[in-house]
Amino acid sequence: MQIRQLNDRLSVGPQIQPEDVDALKEAGFTTIINNRPDGEEPAQPQSGVIEDAVEKAGLTYHHIPVTRGPEHADVEAMGDALASADGKVFAFCRSGMRSCMTSAIARSEAGEEGDALIREAALAGYDISPVAHLL
Repeated sequence: MQIRQLNDRLSVGPQIQPEDVDALKEAGFTTIINNRPDGEEPAQPQSGVIEDAVEKAGLTYHHIPVTRGPEHADVEAMGDALASADGKVFAFCRSGMRSCMTSAIARSEAGEEGDALIREAALAGYDISPVAHLL
């Protein structure tokens, strides 16, 4: 499991497995956001399986599937999930890129500076310049 920290409160990464949830809890995460649609790849765990593990661990779970690129509803849902989170958030998708882009757009809409979000993503290993015009 890879955890790429964007800031003190938000990290992103690639697909997790149900057995990773306890390690995320131990790392201090209180909210898990799944940005993968079910069935994207045959071997990926379904959202409900991850949700069961997250709830069993006593954490908060959001399933915000982002398909092609983040659409307005995805960004709005991500913004709501981030705003309501009580503590550290881990968001994941196949590689972490959609989670990084969607959260950056949501955070920009909440008033964070776009260039800072681009730098933060780059430090975590993500190039979000394709959505720079939305920040």
